[in-house]
Amino acid sequence: MNFDVVVAGGSVAGLLCAREIASEGFSVLVIEEDYEIGTPEHCGGLVSIAGLEELGVIPFRKTFDHMIESAEITAPNGNSFTINSKKQKVVEISRRELDKQIAFQAQKNGAVIKVRTSFQEITDTGIRTNEGEVDCKIFVDARGVSSLVHKDRTGILLSAQYEIYADWIKKGKVKVIFDQEKYPGFFAWIIPSNEGKGKVGVAGRGINVAETLDKILKGKGNYSTIRKIFAPIWIKGPIAKFVEGKTVIVGDAAGQAKPTTAGGIFTSGMGGVYAGQAISKFLKTNNKTELEEYQKKWIERFGKEFEKQIFARKILERIDNKTINKLFESVTPEIIKEISEKDDFDFHTSSIIKLLGMKGSIKTAQVLIGGELKKLLS
Repeated sequence: MNFDVVVAGGSVAGLLCAREIASEGFSVLVIEEDYEIGTPEHCGGLVSIAGLEELGVIPFRKTFDHMIESAEITAPNGNSFTINSKKQKVVEISRRELDKQIAFQAQKNGAVIKVRTSFQEITDTGIRTNEGEVDCKIFVDARGVSSLVHKDRTGILLSAQYEIYADWIKKGKVKVIFDQEKYPGFFAWIIPSNEGKGKVGVAGRGINVAETLDKILKGKGNYSTIRKIFAPIWIKGPIAKFVEGKTVIVGDAAGQAKPTTAGGIFTSGMGGVYAGQAISKFLKTNNKTELEEYQKKWIERFGKEFEKQIFARKILERIDNKTINKLFESVTPEIIKEISEKDDFDFHTSSIIKLLGMKGSIKTAQVLIGGELKKLLS
């Protein structure tokens, strides 16, 4: 077989990359090692409508679950505040259906998609899969966090997410729970899919995520589990090089998920779009500098925000439960209103700064992290 481009990984970034290349008339093969596009569904499924529109996706009815109305943030001592998220126009979508919808777009443009086909190695003329060799001019690595495991394990946390039925899950109401002793370096979350149905998850450094999540659920009340997903997440930001020779790296494999939440539908998706556009120009001109434009464009768009998110993560990883409780006590109605009226879900560092910059909390954080706080605020 011979294609202009082979994409390994049939998720958002890889499929959007394939869609863009195929739209310019080039031949593209997408290989997905799993038995179904969109499976397993690692993601919480939160994305802004504006983000989806920029990705070129108007959700099908099956893809769109519902709008998120609020997010309740809870401290280790149980105190909480609620952010009204209506202005941010965040939706909870079915990732399985979103991936299939983008796969349909790619196929309509001419891409070929094969499941149960796995990448094995790069060859002199292309790649080798479990089904044999495929010749190609460009190989796109969109295999997700698994591609990063051997590069830097310090950037990886294990996560568990269960899809459950429970009457305590309320439609439109996301919950985030911080506890540095139970979920060090991350948090637990509840994301509704509908009334009485949703995803409950947890991640943290050095914890047994299955045991931890089981304890969370046991304390919540009655529930029924219909799916369990265990997956690594990447929290260290973009890798150094998105292009290595004729290999182009996109999405989670390139570290394009947000360092604060590990969410990446929009940021990783735009990586796929920018990569697809750059590869198309390269195939037309055979000028390698066109490939380099992909990383330049993504960094220009998201680089500063990701740098600030990495600094925010350093702050949050170093403070203890006592400090988090104090920060929550400092949250005023004015601050909550200010964050609620912010309409950019995908660039949220300013909201974190507002929470860290409450009366009395700047001094606490400065003692802990010194000059890093100044970098975050600059």
